Amino acid sequence: MRSTRRFNGWKKYVLVLAVLVLSLTLLPMAAFAEDTAAAASAVDTGDTTWIIVATVLVMFMFMPGLALFYGGLVGQRNILSTVMHSLSAFVIVTLVWVLWGYSFAFGPGVGGVFGGFEFLGFDGVGMDAKDGLTIPHLIFACYQGMFAAITTALISGGVAERIRFSAWVAFCVLWVSLVYAPMAYWAWGGGWLSKLGGLDFAGGTVVHILSGVSALVAALVVGKRRSFPNQTLPPHNLIFFMIGGMCLWFGWFGFNAGSALASGGLASLAVVTTQVAAAAGGVVWLAMEWKLRGKATLVGGVTGVIAGLVAITPAAGFVSVLSAIPIGGLASVICYWGLHVVKAKLQYDDSLDVFGIHGIGGIWGAIATGIFSSTEVNPAGADGLIHGNAAQVGIQAIDVLVAVALATVGTFVILKAISLFTPLRVTEEQELTGLDLSLHGENAYNTFEAVRSELPRPQGDFSPGGSVTAIPEMKGV
Repeated sequence: MRSTRRFNGWKKYVLVLAVLVLSLTLLPMAAFAEDTAAAASAVDTGDTTWIIVATVLVMFMFMPGLALFYGGLVGQRNILSTVMHSLSAFVIVTLVWVLWGYSFAFGPGVGGVFGGFEFLGFDGVGMDAKDGLTIPHLIFACYQGMFAAITTALISGGVAERIRFSAWVAFCVLWVSLVYAPMAYWAWGGGWLSKLGGLDFAGGTVVHILSGVSALVAALVVGKRRSFPNQTLPPHNLIFFMIGGMCLWFGWFGFNAGSALASGGLASLAVVTTQVAAAAGGVVWLAMEWKLRGKATLVGGVTGVIAGLVAITPAAGFVSVLSAIPIGGLASVICYWGLHVVKAKLQYDDSLDVFGIHGIGGIWGAIATGIFSSTEVNPAGADGLIHGNAAQVGIQAIDVLVAVALATVGTFVILKAISLFTPLRVTEEQELTGLDLSLHGENAYNTFEAVRSELPRPQGDFSPGGSVTAIPEMKGV
């Protein structure tokens, strides 16, 4: 009886303790749920879906787009090594981006010149909305990582068919960290260039000028191919080149329209201006070839399309649809001059004309943005020259000069540093053999000559009247 009363006395204390424990447990959970709901309410599922799709489209641009585009232009002994440049850049830059690249480019910033260390290892990069956007921070970071990867891969075209693979791997790590990330922060991450008012919707300076100028510097530092210019082999597979070019065109819609960072009117404008500029570039290049050389070529048509796409990249969300026509068309005129006049005169061996298309085209696109941009099209932009604001052209020129200077100095220093530890280019024997076999131990094609060398051969005396042994029966052929 006494034990029962003692238990009943303790029961009320047990109940009070249980209520207290539940309160301490459930209140933080409720607060967490409330915070999660608030974060979720800031994320728009439609915008998020579009940026996920755009991220995949940008990846499609260079795997398989750029890989086939470049691979079709080189000799058949070097196609695998060329494709390996794109693949290795993709996987290496992805890891660098997660570990420190994103933080360097889009961190809170240190004095307007450096992104900082806050997002190292994607720490703090979660599923909540990014800085007033309506998409998760995580997909924003991933989308920007695709830009970093393809920009790095573009440079490989300047040194194709002669750069050592170990040197290329080291270059990818250092270049995206020390050249791309700072420029991305200055232009897009809240750095000092963005405060000047420069306009770069999707990467005219950050992507194309950086990669084009870096490719030229790399070509000069690594040196010319031994066959250049008199014995350089023609493109070995123009069908690959064509397919790759069309993959680039297709993925470019994610590249440009995705830079609106939301679905809606601005993304729609970027899709249309991208298409129109590409078409104008293709038409003008074909017309120039037809007039000047008597024949319109597949290589010329695709190259003109790419030139138009490069030039519209910084302007896609700032200009009208009609403005996209002169931007794309003049890009072909200027890039054609760069390839057939400047390169021919200076005799630099930019293997796949990265500077001629991306460098020169990117410079024109940046300046053209300062000419044609309009606040009627995008209030977040600025009026350009034709709308009464000549100063915008000057601001764009500053962006161009900064990108050229950073790419030139950064690429030169990085390559010279790498050369202290490993040769930058392959040996003469490796170059003559082809980089596919000498560096990677693979051949892209089982050619007739290769197959014939494996066939059994008749034995005996092949002179008139000689005795020849028949070829043994080949089973399973």
